Amino acid sequence: MKVALITGSTSGIGLGIAKEFAREGYAIAFNGLEANGAEIADQVGKEFGVKTRFFGANLQDPNQIIGMVEEAEGLFGTIDILVNNAGIQFVSPIEDFPIEKWNAIMDINLNSVFHASKSVWKGMKNRRFGRIINIASAHGLVASPFKSAYVTAKHGVVGMTKTLALEGAAFGITVNAICPGYVKTPLVEKQIKEQALAHGIPEDEVISKIMLEKHAVKEFVTVEALGKLAVFLASESGSLITGIALPVDGGWTAQ
Repeated sequence: MKVALITGSTSGIGLGIAKEFAREGYAIAFNGLEANGAEIADQVGKEFGVKTRFFGANLQDPNQIIGMVEEAEGLFGTIDILVNNAGIQFVSPIEDFPIEKWNAIMDINLNSVFHASKSVWKGMKNRRFGRIINIASAHGLVASPFKSAYVTAKHGVVGMTKTLALEGAAFGITVNAICPGYVKTPLVEKQIKEQALAHGIPEDEVISKIMLEKHAVKEFVTVEALGKLAVFLASESGSLITGIALPVDGGWTAQ
């Protein structure tokens, strides 16, 4: 039995990835801020017949991240796969960007990737096997205005991915980044409704003219596709794939 620790896995992309790993028989260490996180973990465990446990670590606190890894390793015996998925967003012109929002985005989107990766590294190195999969973003490769913190953090994740891939290569550890475009999640669906009201336009126009404007293929990325890709990168077939930042963005970054 292999074990996957997935941050931000009680909703959205992280939950979709967790379900795909559970479908393949992985035990799952869940993490998130949802009040019913333990219930979500239990439901996935029952659905796929795998062992699960929820950890409510606040990823802005390095000590809680370290404690989560130690507790998960104690419970499961090992962490074979780490998926650094948790992330937050805030949009603002630079002159108005709140310092507390900048710090929170750096802590959750970038610093937590460092702390979690560092925490699992020794065990992976000793076992000479490990997979770290970072959910970056198309914004880890290109920029958009008013997203200075998010773009900076995601570019940092891509850089860290490449560095750790080189450090892990001799020890059977691969490190890769997946860079999605717009993903259809409950959060995005909420944003579609809000933007339709704010701009006074139909929801389908929000999707085509705002959300998917930069996608050459005018479709949302699905959480299922991201989950299956993560499972592939974690598999033996992905053992020679390391240090990449793989766009799954409908052709956004091809432009």
